[in-house]
Amino acid sequence: MSDVEIFNKAPKHGYTEEAPIMDAEAFKNVVEGRRAVRVYDATPIPEEVMRECLRLALLAPNSSNLQTWEFFWVRSAEKKAKLVKYCLSQPAAKTAQELIVAVARPDRWRETNALMLAKFDDGRKERLKGPYQYYSKIIPLAYNMGPLGIFGPFKQLYVWFKGLSGPIPRGPFSLRGMSTWAHKSTALACENFMLAMTANGFDTCPMEGMDGKRVKQLLDLPGGAEICMVISCGKRAPEGVYGPRVRFKQELFIKEV
Repeated sequence: MSDVEIFNKAPKHGYTEEAPIMDAEAFKNVVEGRRAVRVYDATPIPEEVMRECLRLALLAPNSSNLQTWEFFWVRSAEKKAKLVKYCLSQPAAKTAQELIVAVARPDRWRETNALMLAKFDDGRKERLKGPYQYYSKIIPLAYNMGPLGIFGPFKQLYVWFKGLSGPIPRGPFSLRGMSTWAHKSTALACENFMLAMTANGFDTCPMEGMDGKRVKQLLDLPGGAEICMVISCGKRAPEGVYGPRVRFKQELFIKEV
């Protein structure tokens, strides 16, 4: 099977799954009800709610199902106090009942790719040749940047030549590109988490205003890990939302071509 066929031919997997019945109005209420809350009251969040929302976060779509993310629920009072400080002691952090640190892990693609390959027994390798070749062949070619990203320029040159004759995936070609790749998946999971919290009657605030270096040290993260955002959680206080939602005209952002 060629590399092109791996992408453009659906495998004969024999699996079927019916689409569940959905409540569009309820979902609209969740999306419209989610706000960035800056001040919380003292209402505790049940542990089972936190665990369920974190579980739902991990159901987010992600690149090649490699799940290059980690979520740290900071429960230690000492670490939580430091995390608040590293979030510049902003009210969204200082009044939060719970704090979650979302971490992008572009450095873990080999580990999660190995987990995917382990799903293929001999029978599935034969039946699902395309997906198996994708994880055994395409993934290492695409995401192995080599020491200090040395393979990147060669990948870019190869793709440029291949792209002269037809469409081809372009990138990532660098460690920076790998970072962007992992952050996109992690951000999708963050949105799942925040919408799940809203659906359970609690509020959140995604925070980028923080000292990422100190947060990494607090969590004892390796060099390849990157802080995506810190999410504060709680029940909004009456003054918790600073104003009505501001959105610009849709025509600025939604294009029909």
